[in-house]
Amino acid sequence: MTVRVRIAPSPTGNLHIGTARTAVFNWLFARNQGGTFILRVEDTDKERSRPEFTQNILEGLTWLGLDWDEGPIFQTDRFDLYRNAVQTLLDKGLAYRSYETPEELAAMREAQKAAKQAPRYDNRHRNLTPEQRAAYEAEGRTAVIRFKIDDDRAITWNDLVRGELSWKGSDLGGDMVVARAAAPGEVGQPLYNLAVVVDDIDMQITHVIRGEDHIANTAKQILLYEALGADVPQFAHTPLILNQRGQKLSKRDGATSVSEFEKMGYLPEAMANYMALLGWSPPDGQERFTLEAAKQQFSFDRVNKAGAKFDWDKLNWLNGQLLHEMSPEALLEKLIPYWQNAGYEFDPEIDRPWLLQLTATIGPSLAVLPEAVEMVRALMVESVEFTDDAAKQVQQDGVADLLQAVADKIDETLDEAAAKEIVGAVTKEKGVKKGMVMKSLRAGLMGSLKGPDLIQSWLILHQRGWDKARLQGAIALATG
Repeated sequence: MTVRVRIAPSPTGNLHIGTARTAVFNWLFARNQGGTFILRVEDTDKERSRPEFTQNILEGLTWLGLDWDEGPIFQTDRFDLYRNAVQTLLDKGLAYRSYETPEELAAMREAQKAAKQAPRYDNRHRNLTPEQRAAYEAEGRTAVIRFKIDDDRAITWNDLVRGELSWKGSDLGGDMVVARAAAPGEVGQPLYNLAVVVDDIDMQITHVIRGEDHIANTAKQILLYEALGADVPQFAHTPLILNQRGQKLSKRDGATSVSEFEKMGYLPEAMANYMALLGWSPPDGQERFTLEAAKQQFSFDRVNKAGAKFDWDKLNWLNGQLLHEMSPEALLEKLIPYWQNAGYEFDPEIDRPWLLQLTATIGPSLAVLPEAVEMVRALMVESVEFTDDAAKQVQQDGVADLLQAVADKIDETLDEAAAKEIVGAVTKEKGVKKGMVMKSLRAGLMGSLKGPDLIQSWLILHQRGWDKARLQGAIALATG
């Protein structure tokens, strides 16, 4: 058997991280098994589907490094296939036309609520006579198509993640609608459960890998596979992605779409790595890996049943590790757009040596790319404002003399060795601790007591010819 799996997002919003994680698992399994990964766009919800959402989904999957073998296939191009399937169910006597009005259905639900019963369709139109159907149509009523569900049926399957699962037909809410209302004799727009099954049959899907929130749908869909005379695929229901409170991840918890994470400065390699860890762990225990490496080890016996809590700290750590390992040249290419958007003035080509030194200085401290904007602010502008702590430092007795002594020793040939030699010489001349000189120098040069490596920052400022001016500004603050 050749494994065939699919990811089937709905273009009613941007690519959600839950859908993306499902795509990662499908891709890993397909590649592990030498199978086929299919992209299907479930766009039958015409009112909410948007072309821009479809584009966002395609770009998001590509950004993550997921390639598909077939598709994208759009459900809106396949309505005839679905209508034929609905007609097959009608011809077999497994489905029927149901003529209730919205008011009648609402009254039914209210009566069930008053009787403290679970809401369900009571199958009242399952056995209408031809005369009754004709009478309803004469009233101008339209009919939905409902699929018959046997309340006494037990639907059981062996889930690849959760083991044996069983669902009672009586718990599925009564006969389900598989096509919307249409004119007499017509078949309306097919609904999700029917379209999904028809697509999976037509595409010869062997394994359906999706979130656990689809388990109830799986029970209904198994009945439809059987009714249409098709083999039932194997199912794997993966854990939901939860927030730290154990609730389903939502917009209140921050970013939920892949494009948002991209804008926040996360690398696609880090996101793909982290999403693979949301519910799965490799047998070698490693937390850092590429998708290419993970596909060699992926199996459902290491997919958790419990919900996967989204851990921002772990994602930041993974992203930071990848940033720290990048060469200054590669990292600079990613940082230039952020610095340009921040309004910093530089020429990417003429100033490249200086920019590379700047990148190498801050690179080891980055967790996400946008952090680089604030990290370099004091190094990108000619003058800085002093923080309260930095101002207090330079205004201490004797600090102006320390800074003047440093400034007097700076010449055009300043390099790392010369900078360290200056610090040592001033420390000795003034009879103070090295820490005092370094702290004062940081305050004077950077306007803050926090920041990147001091010596490297000094050299970067020196290349711009800003270091002496900064020190003179600090001395003026101290003596003014």
